[in-house]
Amino acid sequence: MYSKLSEIISDERIKYNEPLSSHTSFNIGGPADVFVSVENADELSKVIAFAKEENINYFLLGNGSNVLASDEGFRGIIIKLGGDFNEATVDGESIKAGAGITLTKLANVAMNASLTGLEFASGIPGTLGGALFMNAGAYGGEMCQVVTSVKVLDKADGSIKSFTNEEMDFGYRHSALKENGCIALSCEMKLSTSDATTIRETMLDLNKRRKEKQPLEYPSAGSTFKRPEGYFAGKLIEDAGLGGYTVGGAQVSEKHKGFVINKGGATAKDVRDLIEHVIKTVKEKDNVTLEPEVLFLGEIK
Repeated sequence: MYSKLSEIISDERIKYNEPLSSHTSFNIGGPADVFVSVENADELSKVIAFAKEENINYFLLGNGSNVLASDEGFRGIIIKLGGDFNEATVDGESIKAGAGITLTKLANVAMNASLTGLEFASGIPGTLGGALFMNAGAYGGEMCQVVTSVKVLDKADGSIKSFTNEEMDFGYRHSALKENGCIALSCEMKLSTSDATTIRETMLDLNKRRKEKQPLEYPSAGSTFKRPEGYFAGKLIEDAGLGGYTVGGAQVSEKHKGFVINKGGATAKDVRDLIEHVIKTVKEKDNVTLEPEVLFLGEIK
């Protein structure tokens, strides 16, 4: 069945039994049956059509920075965006970029063009596609503030559409892409002209603050929980006495209680069980329900 893929994707871009631990920031995850890299929208559309025809599960993986992958791996096809999806072009105060580009690279493109507005994204370890999907943000900045339009692939019929900022229905860690079955291919952003040195200094300052406050020395998926309205997840977890709480190789970071980290050898089950314990404990203490910000990939047993 999978041999048909070589008619769509060149063999060197198809891997079998590829460990997802090599593609997630948690460094956790068993083998994916098939792992393919697509270089343009046509290849992406054809791989998805193939998966649907053969009734095969598939998942689009960005930088793996917000994903907890099962220890059992993934039964189906993992699709990674490469090629054209990693490019960005500048036109005046606008940038058009592919969904596979990392936010760090994108922020540097903006800086080198003396464009301000993406400094907040420089230290977020994800891709543009994932950032659009969840309206990623940090230090007062969010994707919704700079995006003017998003080109998408509709998984239902394979058509390519364009959404305006308003049609993206951006909210806190939310966009229309979570609801409408579409995949971001690229987007256009409107920024403002500024001094490149000032932009660089802002980016360096934000990254310094991240390093001081966040446990970047350990594998993690970044902030593990969404911010509950009227509260801060890290403070609730700290007040519940859960700083340093450990399950197997997974631990609530003592440096930033909103992070679950892989202290070494953590399994997906360790992380999942720890997340569930934190949610249960905070609910019992403060009657606040924390929601994971991390996406669970595959069946975690």
